[in-house]
Amino acid sequence: MKRTAAVAGHFYQNSSSLLSKQVDEYIVHGSAKEDVMGIVAPHAGLVYSGSVAGAVYSSINFPGTFLLLGPNHTGIGPKISMMEEGEWEIPTGIFEIDRKLANRISRNTETVTKDSQAHIFEHSLEVQLPFMAFLGKSVKILPITILSASLEDCASLGEGISKAIKGIGYPVVIVASSDMSHYLPDKTARKKDSMAINKVLDLDPEGLYETVLKENISMCGYLPVVVMLFAVKSLGAVNARLVKYMTSGDISGDYDSVVGYAGITLK
Repeated sequence: MKRTAAVAGHFYQNSSSLLSKQVDEYIVHGSAKEDVMGIVAPHAGLVYSGSVAGAVYSSINFPGTFLLLGPNHTGIGPKISMMEEGEWEIPTGIFEIDRKLANRISRNTETVTKDSQAHIFEHSLEVQLPFMAFLGKSVKILPITILSASLEDCASLGEGISKAIKGIGYPVVIVASSDMSHYLPDKTARKKDSMAINKVLDLDPEGLYETVLKENISMCGYLPVVVMLFAVKSLGAVNARLVKYMTSGDISGDYDSVVGYAGITLK
């Protein structure tokens, strides 16, 4: 199955030339690059979150495969959906799904369901691809969306991902796709977002899960980030770095109701 672009022309430019030009505006050319195990990257329209995503992707060495974890905004499909085979297409490239990694994850955790329907219209993972197409060569992907999950589900999936990556024989980077606070005054959003970001920087998945719920932080991809944290900790990660944070107000000038965006690397 080939999944065609669902949000081209809405979240990003819908032609190859225009999209390449758009992404180029957000890439940090000459940025020092590092090997990482995971990243947090936003998924809003590129006009708003592109500079944060561009800064993150510009700062890492690309792997053989990106394992993509994102929230399920559409409500379609099971709780945790993995598209285990096929291709994803955007105007600037076609990405093959890593079937070997998919099979290894299926063997190592029972929390994920093989399913493609959840991915057809979901934007949170698709919006990562323009940066991968611009900076990477022949990179594969493995898309997983999360509609709902308990902390125990997140831990189980994270451990299963870690076991699957260990010994696979090529680099895999886990991308947790998330925007931060939604539609709050800028000052309030920054305060709430700092609480969540600090838990990520502390490599504390339980703390992030509990803080988001306790403080009512409207971080749409907190579950993917929690799963990623469990996975990279199991893989030996000891350091996290905030690459860039901003809100939509920095672009629109409207600071009364903003969405926050954070880019973080973990290694």
